[in-house]
Amino acid sequence: MNAKRLLIVDDEPEFGEFVRRAATALGYEVVMTTSGLDFQKSYPDFQPNKIILDMVIPDLDGNELLLWLLEQGYTDDLIITTGFNPDYAKDAKTLAEFKGLRAVSVLVKPVSLAQLRQVLRD
Repeated sequence: MNAKRLLIVDDEPEFGEFVRRAATALGYEVVMTTSGLDFQKSYPDFQPNKIILDMVIPDLDGNELLLWLLEQGYTDDLIITTGFNPDYAKDAKTLAEFKGLRAVSVLVKPVSLAQLRQVLRD
């Protein structure tokens, strides 16, 4: 199994593909999902060590999915994205940190390739 595994949940396939291409170029194995339920199904078998979590997705609110992820024992890198109010992502970052997750980044869409590469390298 690749040491760099990125799981993406974003309901915008174009953004997911943008992330997939950038991450693959940096040596990641990538799984893309477009809903919270698909994310939950993919998570156990893939065992990601980096996650990109969009805050507004079908099926589950981003905060609900974040809490579920923490219940699963996830402790690796989390990148929270949003195309809506940036405070929404910042609040989720605060929640994740309060629950013990330390490697949390926030990206507000639109995201540049340089910004994306930076958080994928961190």
